[in-house]
Amino acid sequence: MTSGLWELVLKGVWVTIQLLVCSALLAAAVSFVVGVARTHRLWIVRFLAGFYTEVFRGTSALVMIFWVFFVLPPAFGWQLVPLWAGTLALGLTYGAYGSEIVRGALTAVDPAQQEGGIALSFTPWQRMRLILLPQAVPEMIPPFSNLLIELLKGTALVSVMGMGDLAFSGNLVRLALQESAEIYTYILIIYFVIAFLLTRVMRGLEKKLKAGVGKAPDDRTKAAEPVVVEAVR
Repeated sequence: MTSGLWELVLKGVWVTIQLLVCSALLAAAVSFVVGVARTHRLWIVRFLAGFYTEVFRGTSALVMIFWVFFVLPPAFGWQLVPLWAGTLALGLTYGAYGSEIVRGALTAVDPAQQEGGIALSFTPWQRMRLILLPQAVPEMIPPFSNLLIELLKGTALVSVMGMGDLAFSGNLVRLALQESAEIYTYILIIYFVIAFLLTRVMRGLEKKLKAGVGKAPDDRTKAAEPVVVEAVR
């Protein structure tokens, strides 16, 4: 490829990274708000959070992008730029999946920890902030890492809006050169490299968070230490 075409691909990589960061931040915020709401003591809060989760998990991210970019603007008289339309659609969709990760991690914390907070007269917010979240967040990192990789691959959907992301730029280069195999091989490699780097970052974050609560990351290959039991005479 010529330098001009490579420049087009690199611009697509930058747009993809921007979209990934923005939509991941929105998805993380939605995940924690809705996930915590799923464990709320009031049934109406749990119902509304559950309704949101089911709606956005049960609909297509591609169709949601169409709605945000093509359907809603005429109805409300405004128009979102493609970056923010993609951020909103992907953030809300993947945030619904993330909320289940948060809810599952919170409910997996030993109930005795919750009871200890009640015995210490902690408010519900204090129990959540000081007891539940510090123990639950490290357990969320592996599934959140998988969700982040899925979000990276989902960013390719914004090409339907004509947004110049990596997938859209790669298609333009393909049309210019009439070389599908070569171009799409490059695109696959770029996505893989980004995903690999994200995985390394998330694994380092997991180790740091688990070290903060006195845990070590799971090591399936480590042999169990022998237990010595003394006979009682």
